[in-house]
Amino acid sequence: MVHGKPYGEWPSPVSPRDMGAVLRLGGLAWDTAAERFVWLEGRGPLGVLMCGDASPDAPREVSGSLSVRTRVGYGGGELAVDRGTVFFAAEGRLYRRSLDSGQPCPITPAFGQCASPTVSPDGQWVVYVHSYEDVDGLAIVDADGQRWPQRLAYGSDFVMQPRWHPDGEMLAWVAWDYPNMPWDGTRLETARLAPFAGGWALAERETLAGGERVAIFQPEFSPDGRFLAYISDETGWGSLYLRDLQSGEVRLLVGEEAELGLPAWAQDVRTYAWSPDSSTIYYCRHSRGYAHLWAVQVSSGERAPVPGLQEYSRITQVAASPGGQLACLASGPAVPRRVISLDPVGGTVRVRARSEKEDLPAEAISEPQPVTWRSAEGDTVHGLYFPPRLPGYRADGAPPLIVRVHGGPTSQVFAEYLPAVTFFTTRGYAVLEVNYRGSTGYGKAYTDKLRGTWGIVDSDDAVSGARYAAEQGWADAARMVIMGGSAGGFTVLQSLIRYPGVFRAGLCLYGVADLFGLAADTHKFERHYTDLLVGPLPEAAARYRERSPVFSADQIRDPLAIFQGEEDPVVPKAQAEAIVAALKASGVRHEYHVYPGEGHGWRKPETVEQFYSAVLAFLAKNVLYS
Repeated sequence: MVHGKPYGEWPSPVSPRDMGAVLRLGGLAWDTAAERFVWLEGRGPLGVLMCGDASPDAPREVSGSLSVRTRVGYGGGELAVDRGTVFFAAEGRLYRRSLDSGQPCPITPAFGQCASPTVSPDGQWVVYVHSYEDVDGLAIVDADGQRWPQRLAYGSDFVMQPRWHPDGEMLAWVAWDYPNMPWDGTRLETARLAPFAGGWALAERETLAGGERVAIFQPEFSPDGRFLAYISDETGWGSLYLRDLQSGEVRLLVGEEAELGLPAWAQDVRTYAWSPDSSTIYYCRHSRGYAHLWAVQVSSGERAPVPGLQEYSRITQVAASPGGQLACLASGPAVPRRVISLDPVGGTVRVRARSEKEDLPAEAISEPQPVTWRSAEGDTVHGLYFPPRLPGYRADGAPPLIVRVHGGPTSQVFAEYLPAVTFFTTRGYAVLEVNYRGSTGYGKAYTDKLRGTWGIVDSDDAVSGARYAAEQGWADAARMVIMGGSAGGFTVLQSLIRYPGVFRAGLCLYGVADLFGLAADTHKFERHYTDLLVGPLPEAAARYRERSPVFSADQIRDPLAIFQGEEDPVVPKAQAEAIVAALKASGVRHEYHVYPGEGHGWRKPETVEQFYSAVLAFLAKNVLYS
């Protein structure tokens, strides 16, 4: 050993308490009448709206005592800002509040759930997504909340991303039906609004793009009203299209082997924005785990990276101001997530909010290294490797490895600063983030590799990735751990069942254990997700049983820690308890931690602190010193 302690024992500057203090930064919206914008900060279980402007003054809280949060699907689409007023969702209602003073006032009644408010160009009306008793659609209410809301666009299983045309007479939105998820196949719909009997009626309703196997994402009208932009994956990659609303001509504006969209796990996910003069679109270009901001000229198609963002490797939630400024969420290999604003021409960047203290020296942060390896079938598999790193500390040999498996499973890990990764790498662990076949960001064909094969290729890729890391000398093959939450927790369980002995231990966070239960008991959004990942029931019942860890948990031989939220609506606690019962019966070393008041993931700082403390103790007992 050279300099300090063995791998796994380094004196990390990141404590479990620090992990509980990380803010969740979310939705962004500019005021339509001023150079100020609003964003969402998740502080423990609370969602707080913050407002900042061009002055050097500190941002202000503008949501009062309410906790801002939507509960349509996985949330998102919390706010809109118009003429100095913020509209936001909380406690199942829409509220409005002046950005200058006053208290929030409700504008919708308290039933169902609301999301994605969007204000009409004249400021008089708000269209929003409403969900009640498993029926979703678009509703409309006056901006003052003096009238009862009206149902507007219904008939689809799901809707998202409503947008007003600048003339105030047309709406665009995205809709889809079971069994599809929003990245499988959706429809771009439009309609004219007409006054009718004191309310509104839709006329000339059309489907302009999309289909059963073509997914549409984020429609946006140009500020001058001429174009409707949207992202479609019909080429096999999420590409940017323009529809001329006068001629009906459709033009592929940006199309290449890079993703411009994201899987719409939440409402109002945004990856591009129009400039106020309609000349330019600023878009996020996702490639090999990186997401950079580019600009494309609408008339010529000429495109180039936006200057001033060299330290950032992931950009999302892009929004443009009336004066041409941009705001977005940004992070980099050594930069935790921030809210930033920028001049897209001059490249001047201002940091408006930080997700954490940013007090670590750069040399203590392990930067991601994109890696690939081959599956048994010869497919290329993608991942990100983070070596252990702490100034003044090295150790002989290869380090212990934590193989982290993302949730979804339709998602990906980006090449950015990840607090959980730094927590481990500064302690002497290496980390491999596996973007297994089925992940997004590498083209639709790569994502489709998981159709019908969930529980097989994901665990195959986690295991082959771990073995590849060991073969390269990046990891000690005798001290490898697999860790994941939700769908990633399912992969943890499947990997321990199908490949006993590869991993020294497993960490399973609210993991899916019973596919029958997931199909029958989960929330509306994912009710038919397994139809595509595994197969439709009852025809695929044998496959569900074969791949449900609850029926094969007696084959687990490696130590396992299970972490579960007591109020999880996605993966109920009963699934975790069934695995725990099997581990007890088999005499396998295990731990079971249940967190009161938590759902599908941790929000309370004290829970996050307890979780990371428990993980360290489990790893010391079962990996470092066993």
